Amino acid sequence: MKISQRAQAMDTFFAMEFGTRAAALAAQGHDVIRLSLGEPDFGAPPAVLDAAAAIATQGAIPYTPALGLPALREAIAGFYQREHGVTIAPQRIVVTAGASAALLLVTAALVDPGDDVIVGDPSYPCNRQFLSSFGANVQLVATGPDTRFQLDAASVRAHWTERTRGVMVATPSNPTGTSVPPAELAAICEHARAHDAWRIVDEIYLNLGDRDADGRAPQTVLAFDDGAIVINSFSKYFGMTGWRLGWCVVPEALVPALERLAQNYYICPSTLAQQAALACFTPASLAVCEQRRVEFLRRRSLALEGLQRIGLPVPVPPDGAFYVYFDVSGTGLTSWQFCERALQEVHVALTPGKDFGQCGANTYVRLSYAAGTAQLEEAVRRLGGFMERLRA
Repeated sequence: MKISQRAQAMDTFFAMEFGTRAAALAAQGHDVIRLSLGEPDFGAPPAVLDAAAAIATQGAIPYTPALGLPALREAIAGFYQREHGVTIAPQRIVVTAGASAALLLVTAALVDPGDDVIVGDPSYPCNRQFLSSFGANVQLVATGPDTRFQLDAASVRAHWTERTRGVMVATPSNPTGTSVPPAELAAICEHARAHDAWRIVDEIYLNLGDRDADGRAPQTVLAFDDGAIVINSFSKYFGMTGWRLGWCVVPEALVPALERLAQNYYICPSTLAQQAALACFTPASLAVCEQRRVEFLRRRSLALEGLQRIGLPVPVPPDGAFYVYFDVSGTGLTSWQFCERALQEVHVALTPGKDFGQCGANTYVRLSYAAGTAQLEEAVRRLGGFMERLRA
């Protein structure tokens, strides 16, 4: 059987790879602490679970429209109005089978073979894999602590070519948990817009970003670039990873193309997940999600203080998501070696920087503090012992 060049060119998703290794060790009876995946330990809000249980007993669960339940699209539009003060027409919201499906649809709709697309390095690996699968030349732009591991307008301008058709930004970012300052993101978008290029902004972790002094949620790119394409998900803020439900906000002219693609690629998102997700937007569920966001802040402090104490520096503290990107160069190990040995010797699963690009691939390791407090404390204790043995 001949495997396509597309499939052969696809890199392994190493966060999943280390997750598989961790599961194998756990199956052997080892107590493994899994900090390699961005999966909140809380699960869906209670009202969502109750709604799903009730729906599951109703018998037939039919297809929905390819673009999603109208009521859910309206609820998402209301969420943007309440949380971010942005008015969005519900017909511009496309509900998808996870944020991955949203990326699938928009890249299929926008990318032609040979298009140059600018993406920051490090960045979430699946974003660039979607682009490459549709023939894009992904221009990875190296970033570092000086720009909070994020693209800035100067680097975008410096790497722009006559074939550049778009730019993809994630804020807050996976793997670093850092955000692009709104003014900088506005400048990036303005440059792309001036060159008639599209802007995809991954805001999956937006509502897990730090609040300002007045308690307001971070600003969505749609507040200053109504033509940007936004990717979002129920997985992180709402804790619904395995429900595989996401959405995108797109210019109205793009909706018919996405509808055709969705009809053919997956028919529609899960009906049960969509109906249950309506319960995400009740005051009670939103209050639960906010309590959990505050808990993530407490876990972040625990992780940052613990890593500093055991000698693993974090060049840029995160201001969103639930990731810490720490530097292992002082250990004498590459990030891959560090993660392999941490898993084998002290049973802590982490993700090497190799997953997220080329820049700093051997230097940085991602830790997800989506796990419980007790697990984080134990993980830091184990890693502290591991560091002592390395120094010895």
